[in-house]
Amino acid sequence: MGHQHTFSSGTMSNATPHFTPSHLHSGTPTNTQTNLGETVSDHWQQQLQLATEARAASSTPHHHCRKEGVSRVNKGPVEASPEHSPRVGDDEERNRATTNGEIRRQDWDAMDLSGQGLRALSPSLFSDYVFLGKLFIDNNRLTRLDPSLGSLRSLTHLDASNNQLVDVPEEIGMLVNLKSLLLFDNNIHSLPNEIGYLYKLEMLGVEGNPLDEDLKDEIIRRGSRALVTHLRENTAAGPPPNERDWHILDETPVSETLSVLSYNILCDKYATSSQYGYTPSEVLSWNYRKDIILGEVKDHNADIVCLQEVDQERYNEFFRRELSYQDYRGVFSPKTRAKTMADKEAKFVDGCATFFKSSKYILLDKHVIDFANTAINRPDMKGEHDTFNRVMPRDHIAVVTFFENRATGSRLIVVNVHIYWDPAFKDVKLVQVAIMLEQIARLADRWAKHPPCIDKAVFQHAELDTEPNLTGPGTTQDEPAPSQEYPCGTQIPLLICGDFNSTVGTGVYDLITKGNVSADHTDLANHSYGNFTRDGMAHPFKLQSAYSSTDVLSFTNYTPTYSGVIDYIWYSANALQVRGVLGDVDLEYLSKVPGFPNHHFPSDHVALRAEFSVKSRKEIKAVEAKFGPQKERRG
Repeated sequence: MGHQHTFSSGTMSNATPHFTPSHLHSGTPTNTQTNLGETVSDHWQQQLQLATEARAASSTPHHHCRKEGVSRVNKGPVEASPEHSPRVGDDEERNRATTNGEIRRQDWDAMDLSGQGLRALSPSLFSDYVFLGKLFIDNNRLTRLDPSLGSLRSLTHLDASNNQLVDVPEEIGMLVNLKSLLLFDNNIHSLPNEIGYLYKLEMLGVEGNPLDEDLKDEIIRRGSRALVTHLRENTAAGPPPNERDWHILDETPVSETLSVLSYNILCDKYATSSQYGYTPSEVLSWNYRKDIILGEVKDHNADIVCLQEVDQERYNEFFRRELSYQDYRGVFSPKTRAKTMADKEAKFVDGCATFFKSSKYILLDKHVIDFANTAINRPDMKGEHDTFNRVMPRDHIAVVTFFENRATGSRLIVVNVHIYWDPAFKDVKLVQVAIMLEQIARLADRWAKHPPCIDKAVFQHAELDTEPNLTGPGTTQDEPAPSQEYPCGTQIPLLICGDFNSTVGTGVYDLITKGNVSADHTDLANHSYGNFTRDGMAHPFKLQSAYSSTDVLSFTNYTPTYSGVIDYIWYSANALQVRGVLGDVDLEYLSKVPGFPNHHFPSDHVALRAEFSVKSRKEIKAVEAKFGPQKERRG
């Protein structure tokens, strides 16, 4: 068995350290005393001790590596670290997988470049060693830290003490896993507010710097965590990102188009400092976030809006009212737990809200799919142990709405869904989606026989959430066309929008895009779910992601521990043609933003928007054309 190394000492050097341990770079004697009349905190005493130890070791190159070697000799062989695995905590909806893909194993995760007399560090150090957990660059002659330092997002310990640094780059805020940041004995006068993002930081070593008195007073009296909190809560919004580009995929003239927006808005009860420790508390508040969310929905002005994580109170008292002024009417359902609660608790249960332009569409019917209740009432599943212990406790739902276009008579099915989050329950996600697709197929077949609308004007005033907007768009419409007929449910245009908490390659993605998964799919593991795990899962629709022909969306969920695409707008490719999609967030802006929500993005998810053309009956079976994406800046 080979010895496992956890340190790299970099290139050994005979360079002589440039400092003298009896004096600091700032000209301050090492026995500096605070001018405060108060007794300093235990935390500051600990910091002074660490600074003293750092100065004592300053004449030894690669001190940390040598120290670790001695420790290993004394302690004997060290076992390899276990594989990283996602955090398992309470059943909190907002938890996410903590990694983006497979973790690459390393025989070492620390680098010691201390005491080398280095004047600069190559940016490749940060781009090529993103797996580093500890980096020691103390006791050199560095005058600056390159902004590419922000690439080391796995770093938990950074020691840049005893250099000639005069500032700290704003990109330091990207290192949200830092627990120890030692900057002893430099010439730093101020700290960037981005250090406030470092919500896990336990020790911020600043002794021996001519630091701003207010900042130093905060850390002396109250400790590192208090200073981090102070910096975070006083972080300014900063310049906003560039507008997200609108990508045109098809410019063919058509007779009918529709647009849809899907957005997980982050429910107020999940927007907590414990979950989003890098976000200022004011920015997490609903009062701050609600107007940004509403403004974004209004700006996109989509025909159909699918929102997830909307609680009953915000739906009834905010969105329903505010969006009615924009010609929207809504359909909402909370998760099923609301049925078991008193009204004062039920109003905080989140669910899915679908809004539609009432001047363009008539709501013909609606239905709520209760995954858990459907599962336990299926004859083939209700006796299964896994059904009761894994599927039934998850009370997620899908809201299904059936519309008719007032002008053209075409009909449309819209599904708004939020699938369970936990990566340890891939089987539950797959079962939820299989039930959803099964139920949609049944509804579509039923709605294919839905009678035509005889007098569409009646629907202008019927079944609306609020008083009709008599002066809004559509009040001077042309004579409406007759209701279109569909021979079967799969011919009705279908949109499925939502947060699926699933990526490419998962069972959920395979089932939706391929139309079936086998009974032995790896996501089902050894669980039993009746016919699903005996015969496999399938659906009759030809579904594609609105973004499947482009690479313009890097993520839909962005946090320090996870960045990936888990939200989708699916469409029936036999009946709809995608014409354009909303692109990525400004990537340059993200270089200093460790995660959402923040001042400019009110949720940890971003909105998806797509525009479609409705195929004529003659085109219904035509092969969908593929068009090269073009880029157009949104005005």
